[in-house]
Amino acid sequence: MSNQTIKTPCVGLCSTVYGDLVCRGCKRFHHEVIQWNGYNEEEKRAVWLRLEQLLVQVMAGKLEVFDPKTLRGQLEQRKIRFVPHQSEYCWAYQLIARGARVITNLEAYGMVLLPEFRDWNLPQLRDAIDREFFILSEAHYQRYIAPGFLKDVFSN
Repeated sequence: MSNQTIKTPCVGLCSTVYGDLVCRGCKRFHHEVIQWNGYNEEEKRAVWLRLEQLLVQVMAGKLEVFDPKTLRGQLEQRKIRFVPHQSEYCWAYQLIARGARVITNLEAYGMVLLPEFRDWNLPQLRDAIDREFFILSEAHYQRYIAPGFLKDVFSN
């Protein structure tokens, strides 16, 4: 595995440059993308934690990781970057995001799809996971961030 530490959630598919309030690539909010390099470790950790919680929510609704050790070994063997201290469900996302077109047996990676998703192909599942993750990130933005921005604008 690459010995480079993942320093940012960026996946190189930024849509905030086109006016999105939530990036379709990494799911960070536009101001987090812009200000990331100025954030201290606590601020970065808060963003990472929110992204992890939302992604775990999506992933746990689609599959079960029954053997995290096998999953981690497969990620390392295939040189797929992941954040070791995050949930194994985030690791599962990294594997599916990178290998959806070539994986034929998820059980060999220590995970299994939940019954309602067993007929889905992995590229279809990957796209559904990504959409749901984006929708949750947008909803979080609208619920918790946008009202604060509006309050700031109207109080000046």
